Amino acid sequence: MKIIDKIKAKSADLFGQPTVSIAFLGDSVTQGCFEVFCPQDHVIDTVFESHNAYHAKLHRILSNLYSNVPFHFINAGISGGTAGNGAARLERDVLRYSPDLCVVCFGLNDSCNLSDQALDDYGAALTEIFTRLQQAGVEAILMTPNMMCTKVFPDFEKPILTQVAQSVQQVQTSGRLAAFVDCAKNVARSHNVPICDCYAKWEQLAAAGVDTDRLLSNHINHPTREMHELFANALMETMLQ
Repeated sequence: MKIIDKIKAKSADLFGQPTVSIAFLGDSVTQGCFEVFCPQDHVIDTVFESHNAYHAKLHRILSNLYSNVPFHFINAGISGGTAGNGAARLERDVLRYSPDLCVVCFGLNDSCNLSDQALDDYGAALTEIFTRLQQAGVEAILMTPNMMCTKVFPDFEKPILTQVAQSVQQVQTSGRLAAFVDCAKNVARSHNVPICDCYAKWEQLAAAGVDTDRLLSNHINHPTREMHELFANALMETMLQ
């Protein structure tokens, strides 16, 4: 990918080349959300740790590989985000910074919208995002999301968490999330956007007998801090292609 060429050029000519900038457009996983809790009934809050999110881990990988190169990372993840509102805030949160690369990851919240139009809206929004990134000269990567819960955790502190987990489990086990992932990959292919297929890696773990629910810090849809390493390593592999 061109991003590696830009990093190499910066490493060879620190004063003559611009700082390499990478943006990450996504939802709560990108923002850096982990455990959830209920400060009061019917209110769900989350633990925010952006320094443990996959982009922070990717930053550490790149800094180890290119120790003399300064990087500018833009965290444009927002909890509850969908591809539709990602497209709506693309200019404000990504394009105005003119990044060299934008990693796009949506699907968890989009797939939980059970309307008949949701899948088409998702594909249209991703099409808009990739089209506008390419028009702006910004390289892109589609990163597919993690799997969500396949069963309901028995020890949630509040009934509202059980209710959320039940609805999310249905989205996961019915194949609805997988359909959104397939849609995203089709859109990416149509725009010649590289695909970092992390969802497939989670499926491989499940097929190998791994209890993937144990890899979710909130027992619903947020990967553990350790599993963010999978995203970071997969992104690094994609960038090197």
